[in-house]
Amino acid sequence: MSERDPRLPGRLLLSERDTLLPLLRRLPEPAFALRTACPGWCVREVLAHCGAALVRIVEGRTEGAFGPEANAGDVAERARWPLGRVLDELERGLGEAGEVIAAADGRLDVIGLGEWVHAGDVRDALGEPGAYQGPGTGEALSLLQTVSRERGTPRVHVRLPDAPGELRFGNPVPGRPPARLESDAPTLVRLYTGRPLVGTRYRLHGAEERELVVYG
Repeated sequence: MSERDPRLPGRLLLSERDTLLPLLRRLPEPAFALRTACPGWCVREVLAHCGAALVRIVEGRTEGAFGPEANAGDVAERARWPLGRVLDELERGLGEAGEVIAAADGRLDVIGLGEWVHAGDVRDALGEPGAYQGPGTGEALSLLQTVSRERGTPRVHVRLPDAPGELRFGNPVPGRPPARLESDAPTLVRLYTGRPLVGTRYRLHGAEERELVVYG
């Protein structure tokens, strides 16, 4: 198991602050009503959830947070906020939460990955190219390897195009050889986060898609 890089989640958040926020601030308001891969949530609601979760971390209000009920409450609370306030809160969270996550001994690292994936959900809904890839892809995959072990997924050896060697996800299962996956990085992210796979190409042998999902 590789040693934890405490600042990796924060770097992911800053990369999204610097790439996603400028896009969002240029969008016409109707675009924020587009539906996303997150059931029941439009773009605005995903962003409201992201900003709320990050500011909870910044302000130390994490007790009882991050479950479905708490997430829904955060989104409902922001339903009447002006759009600019939603984006301002998100920008603050992306800029400030990394330091707190770094000091949390790994228990909040999964939130940093989740925020990066949600940024992909937003880009995907908006029809932007490269929804689940970008400047932070390599670091996101490194963090996903850790999360896949923590969530108890089976061992999978992954080959990505134009990448040397293999990446290893999940944990060995006694009596079961490692599964093998050939895909590109965005499809790998979709597989492990339960996002739609329509239009993707990959080869998975020795495991089922549902066994890989780290986020419900």
